[in-house]
Order: sequence, then C-alpha cells, then structure tokens
Amino acid sequence: MSQRNKNIFFAISVFLSIWLIAGCNQDQQQKRLKGPALQHYLVGKLTDVIIYDIYSPPVASRLYAYTNLAYYEATRPAYSSASIINQLNGFEQLKEVPEPKGFHPELAGIIAFTAVAKKLIFSKDSIASVEKDLLEDYENIDKTIAENSINWGNKVASVILDRAAKDNYKITRGLPRYSVFEKDGKWQQTPPDYSDATEPHWRKIIPLLMDSAAQFKPVPPPPYNLTKGSQYYNELMELYETSKKLTPTQDTIAKYWDDNPFVTQHQGHLTFANKKTTPVGHWMGIIEILCNSANKDAITTAKSYAIASAAIFDGFISCWDEKFRSITARPVTVIRKNIESEWSPLLQTPPFPEYTSGHSVISGAASTVLIHQFGTGFAFHDTTELKYLGMERSFPSIEAATDEIGISRFYGGIHYMSAIRNGKEQGVKIGALYNQLKF
Repeated sequence: MSQRNKNIFFAISVFLSIWLIAGCNQDQQQKRLKGPALQHYLVGKLTDVIIYDIYSPPVASRLYAYTNLAYYEATRPAYSSASIINQLNGFEQLKEVPEPKGFHPELAGIIAFTAVAKKLIFSKDSIASVEKDLLEDYENIDKTIAENSINWGNKVASVILDRAAKDNYKITRGLPRYSVFEKDGKWQQTPPDYSDATEPHWRKIIPLLMDSAAQFKPVPPPPYNLTKGSQYYNELMELYETSKKLTPTQDTIAKYWDDNPFVTQHQGHLTFANKKTTPVGHWMGIIEILCNSANKDAITTAKSYAIASAAIFDGFISCWDEKFRSITARPVTVIRKNIESEWSPLLQTPPFPEYTSGHSVISGAASTVLIHQFGTGFAFHDTTELKYLGMERSFPSIEAATDEIGISRFYGGIHYMSAIRNGKEQGVKIGALYNQLKF
C-alpha cells in the first residue's frame, strides 16, 4: 500500500472512529429519559406487562393508580406541589419530605414507581429490568443526593404499598366464584367461552376518594320487559336492528375502542387469543398524547396520570357495584333466546353484567379530570391503537372522544343506551369529586 493510500486509510479510520463514538454518545443521550418522557416510558412498560400478564380492566386500574400515585408523590417535593394521597382514603400521611434541591426527583420517581409495580404484578423481572437500565443513568450523581432520592422513593412506595395491602384486594382473591341462577333478564355466561364473571367482588375494594362504592349509585336500569313499547323492549330492538345495518364508520368505531384484553377466536377445535390493551391502558396512552401536545412539564404530567388513574380506579369500583346489584343480562343472551338464536354481537361480550357500561363510567371519570386540566376544546390525534390494531383517530375535544367511546359499546352490540348514558353520568360525578382536590 502506498504512503498516500495509507494516509487516506488512516484518515477514514479516524473519521469512522469519531463517528462511531459520537453515535454511541448520541445513543446514550437518547437513552437518558428526563421530565415527562421518563414517566411516559414507565407507564408504557407497565402497560406491556399488563397486556402480557392479561390483567382484567378493574385489576389493571389498581396497578395504574398505585404506581402513578407513587411517581407523583416521589417527585412532587421538587416542585413544591401538594400531596394527593394525603387527601385520599387510607394512606399514611407523608411527612418530612425532602428539600427541593436535596434529592433528585426523577431518581426518586423511578424507585417509587418500580417498587410498587414489582410488588403488585406477576412479571416482576420485566419491571426489575426496566429499573436496572434506568438507574444506570444515575450512577455518577452526588452520593448524598442519590441516597436521599432512593430513601424518599422507597418511603413513598412503602406508604402506597401499605395502603394497597389493606384495600381488600387480597380478601377478594379468596372469595367464592359468582353463582349464576337462570332467570329472565338476569346475567348469564355469554358465548363463545361462557366464562365465569370477572371480579364479582370488586365492589368490596376500598375506594381512593369516594366514601363508598355506592356513593354515585346510578338510577336502576330499565326493568326487563319484552312487551312491545316498553323502554327495555325499545332499547333491545334499537340495538338489534342497528347491529344488522352497521355502517363502515360505526364498525370502525366499535373495533377501535374494544380494548378487550383477551379476545378469543374459535376455528374448529382450535382456540386463538389476541392480547390487547385494557380501557385503562388506552386512557394512559391518551394522557401521554395530551401532555405531549400541550407541552406539559414533568409535575403537571405526573399530576394528570395520578388523578386520572385514581378516578378510573374508583370508577371501576362504582361500576362493578352497580353491575352486581342490577345483574342485567347482556343483549346476546336476550336476543338469542327471544329474537334470533344464532345472533352474535360485533364485539365479543365481556364476562360480566351489562349495566352500567364500564367503558362509559371510567371514560366519564377520566375525561372530567382531564378536561379540568386541558380545557373543553382540546383537540388531539389518538395513536394509542396503532401498535395493536394499526388504527388511529382524531377528535375535536376530550369529550368528543368520550362520547365516541360510549357509543362504540352500542355499535359493538354489548350495551344498551341506558347503560351508556347513565354510565357516563356516573363517571362524570366521580371525576367532579376528584376535581375538588387541592394543589
């Protein structure tokens, strides 16, 4: 090789070395998650675990609520923001908080979030791996700051987990399965799997802010009555006839908001299952989009996640209290027995009573607290379902999305309109209660 070629080769080698080092440094910079991006990442990783472990929507709401409350409480002293859990039911009062400059809020947030998640989920190694990767970014910070941050994060997690241990969740794990007695108008297991009722004792979970599961008890559902002209008959026929002539748009709306974490498909003797996000996970995705669109700072983002997830948690308790009080039959049960024996709804019917609509209740709760923070006319483009369904939708406001979520259950053939309307009202009242918290 000539000297000239050697010089050229050396120059190229130096260039490539610099380029690779710069690239590695850039990757490291990209890896370091700060501000709102850090919490979005943590919530996203929790969503992955919830989907993998196939948690039911009520149980998923509990996971999101406790972890997001932990993250907010661990980071808030840096912003002199007031405690949320000090205003909720059953938490030990958090005192002796660190000075704003005496700890690292993001490190404390990671510790608190992951400590709570690891305790409450099945796939603990998944969250432990996330925690390990994130903590590598804090190996070189001041030792005193690091120690203060870790101690504070663990203290917050301890208070959260102490409350979680006393919320009756463990008790409900040991209660008997729900007994079904065949009676017209009352819930029966539904096709295709005829599964047992999901979380029939969820009303026993202690609410975070409501004074009881029945605080926002909705009006009763229309009484079961197949007499032509009765309210029940009219709503039944409205659903049945709509199912026969769904437009492409209605079909899309129903499927977009299905959010059934475990949909089974049967082909001969084989059964296939598709895992998807829960309704709560979909709202967590919307919160990320709203916060990013509004360029919200870290503490406002943390507050949005904490309050919305807590309101959703209470929403499920309130909704399940009514579901297992009225025990209303699903449309597929009534239609197959009285109208068309082979009829099936567009969406697979979830295994629990019909009234009220869980989607409507938790969406009413979530949207009410989010409208309070983002405003009534906040337009957004929802891409949450891209990774699951390859679908996305745009909305002129948060309330418009909430109304579409409600009607999607009607188009899907799994809820009557009374369950949707009254469910939303039930959720709005819960959200309004959360809007009274002081910060």
